[in-house]
Formats: sequence, structure tokens, C-alpha cells
Amino acid sequence: MTARIDRLWPDPAENLTDDELVADLGPGLRINFVSSIDGAATHEGRSGGLSGAADKRHFELLRRVCDLVMVGAGTVRDEGYGPMRVSAASERWRVERGMPGHPVFAIVSGHLDLDEGSRIFTEAPVRPIVVSTAGASGDRFSQVADVIEADLPAALEQLRARGLTRILCEGGPSLFGSLLAADAVDELCLTVSPSLEAGDAPRISHGDVLSARGMRLAHVLRSGDTLLLRYVR
Repeated sequence: MTARIDRLWPDPAENLTDDELVADLGPGLRINFVSSIDGAATHEGRSGGLSGAADKRHFELLRRVCDLVMVGAGTVRDEGYGPMRVSAASERWRVERGMPGHPVFAIVSGHLDLDEGSRIFTEAPVRPIVVSTAGASGDRFSQVADVIEADLPAALEQLRARGLTRILCEGGPSLFGSLLAADAVDELCLTVSPSLEAGDAPRISHGDVLSARGMRLAHVLRSGDTLLLRYVR
């Protein structure tokens, strides 16, 4: 059964449909994270440990409307990513609207400590992209992925030049921090999971940012005790 999601603000509405939930998600670089009430980004080392039914539904819908999913290599390993595929319903939705059936998967790695024989590459429905941000040569990935060797701002420009204008970043915290430092973040979709984690779990972002950026609250969604917030520039 699909998790019910209601909108509390700005215009209250009950039991939103999938199309209502994605209606205003346009181009830009959108970050998606889940956090506990007390700010933990993981439960037992994985962000997936904080994710409930509503977050999983919203997670899939954010992928449904994007051109590209960007993830740091560490998160790919820690969260057990496989080939980038959306659900059958999302694939149909995309094809009906003239989009490719699945988004492109872009993996950001400073040292290219990835396995080119991984299912991420060998079973990908769309040729992935490897973004190397530390000058490491990506020659060994050329058979299984497109390789962009550039810093993040330049890499984003190259991705947009390919027509990939709806970019969804799913983490991790270091990549989020680097995108903040580059002033590249247009939106944050944050699921607040109703749990208190304590411990030494990381925040959703970390890194060196010269100045804080104010954001505007765009909506507040609710599913039971879970909140789904969207902030925009």
C-alpha cells in the first residue's frame, strides 16, 4: 500500500497523488536527504535506516522527474547502490512524457576507487557518467561510462550542456558540502524521520563553506509522524 502524504502548507490538501507531489519540481540541482529529529543523517551507518514508507515513495518520485541522479562514490558503496533504475510505474510515466525510461547515473569520485566491473556499470539501462574531481585518470572506465574530469562547477556545466538540467543529488554529506561550497544547490528536499538517534552519526552535509545561504520554505508535507520539507533558493 502506498504511503499517504498530505500537504500542510502552503495550501493544505489531503492524500496527494503522485502527479500532485511532483507538479512543481522543475529544473535545477535538488538535494534529497533524510534526517532524524536530532540531526543524524544515518541509522546504524546507513541513511536508508532512517527511511520509512513515505520517504521511499517521495524518493522514487524525485527520481521519476529528474534527468540525472548524482551520488558520491562513498555513498554508492555504503548504501549498496545497484544499476540506476526507476520503478516500472516511473518508467512508464517518463516514457509517456518523452523522457528516457531511466535517469542517467553520475558517480562523483575524487580518487576513482570504483570497480568498473560492478553491476552499476555492466547492468546500467543508461550509460553512467563518472565525474573525477581530483585529476585522477578515468581511462579504465571509458568502456562502461562517460568520464568527466573536472571540478564540480565545471562538471555541472558539462552535464547541463548535455541537456541534463534536472539534477538530483542523493548524497553523501561530503558531496553535499562541496556543492554548497560551489554555491550550486538550488533546492533541498529533507525528510525528517520521527526518531532520536544521538551517537556520533554525521550531519547531512559537511565541508568548508565561506558563508551560509538562506533558503525559503516551499512546502511542508506530512505522512503520519514523518515530515517532508522542501526548501528553495
